[in-house]
Amino acid sequence: MKSSSPAEWAAVRRARLRIAVITGAIITLLVTVVGGVAHTVMVRAQNDQVWREVRYSAEYGDLTSPPVCTWLYAPGVTPLANAPKGFPLRADVDRVRGDHENLDRTVRRDDTVYLVSTRYRTDGRVVQAVFDMRFQLADRDHLWFALGVAELVGLLAAAVTGAVLGRRAVAPLVEALTRQERFVTDASHELRTPITQVYTRAQVLARQAAAQEMPDPHRAGLARLADSAGRLGEVLDDLLRSARLSADPERPSERRPVDLVALARSVVAEEAERAGARHLTVVVDGPPHPLVVEGVESALRRAVGELLSNAISHTPAGGRIEVALSRAEGTVGLAVSDTGPGLDPTAVDQLFQRFHRGSSDGARYGLGLALLREVVTRHRGTVAASGRPGHGARFTIRLPEYASTALRPARPLLTVPTWRAVGPRRGRPRPAGGPVRPGGSPR
Repeated sequence: MKSSSPAEWAAVRRARLRIAVITGAIITLLVTVVGGVAHTVMVRAQNDQVWREVRYSAEYGDLTSPPVCTWLYAPGVTPLANAPKGFPLRADVDRVRGDHENLDRTVRRDDTVYLVSTRYRTDGRVVQAVFDMRFQLADRDHLWFALGVAELVGLLAAAVTGAVLGRRAVAPLVEALTRQERFVTDASHELRTPITQVYTRAQVLARQAAAQEMPDPHRAGLARLADSAGRLGEVLDDLLRSARLSADPERPSERRPVDLVALARSVVAEEAERAGARHLTVVVDGPPHPLVVEGVESALRRAVGELLSNAISHTPAGGRIEVALSRAEGTVGLAVSDTGPGLDPTAVDQLFQRFHRGSSDGARYGLGLALLREVVTRHRGTVAASGRPGHGARFTIRLPEYASTALRPARPLLTVPTWRAVGPRRGRPRPAGGPVRPGGSPR
């Protein structure tokens, strides 16, 4: 667990909290349901029992010795000294005397509840019985208090249970994710050296074949071999970058202000040779002033480069690619549009899935756009794609604009040179005009 990344720790904490909340909600629901059922049963049983006693006392009870909490009123009978005020109810007595129909009533008075039953006895007398529910109401209050205590105990038990269950349930998953991440990193590192050697050797053989004027099929085969080795190396690089992002998603030590306009012009300059070999026109439409975002420059360069590489790969000869930069509502936008074959709007979400195979070219695979979305998301931004078949495609990145230096600690603004770097990119050269990487959009 100690080797887990911050993202995994955050996932563990969320999972534990979720388990604790769900457990607490279940216990709370159970206690509430049981309490509600118990209260309903007790209230109904008390009411039924008390009403039976009141009716019996009114119809058959001894007028001089009523039961506890009961008072009997009848003509010629003096009520007890502790009888509640306001009784008997004269209207009920007169009504029963007139129509001989028994009458029951509930009266709320003096912070208590009285059950009143007025009965016409067989001897012709009208008797009214009054019962005080004070003690029954106190029993119900005690029940709710007990349920409240049980609820608090249940919530405490839920917190402890949730913590224990969360630790036991999520720990194996985190360990599995950690091992998977370690395996990807180790495998990528171990494979990089032999693949680089294979790629270099294939390039040397291809150059020797060209120098010795070997038959075209031999030279073409060696060129394809070198290209395949380069593609495999690109996939390994993406795996390493993805593992690095997962292990340290924020990378605060590498974050600094980045001029997105200068970065875009630099990336376009790096791809100028490849775009020229395909007779493509690449235009950067940006303001003359900087558009600054905060982030990891290498990761942002990788994201912009992926969009441009994807556009070059899918734009036919003589086409046009436009890189537009703008600012709106506290965000900086970078959009790359092309005049290629376009894309299916219903398959936009699939473009950002790892190793997705497009319907137009099942051989396309990789992590390019998936890694692009991962980079943008880590920078608290969004990426979207739009287009129609035959009308080109447009990929848009939006990132939060860097706050004013008056509100943020001063940092040196990172400016990106606009000339093309000399030497192999990403550790190995790439043939001009050839396939760049396997992560292009499978439109």
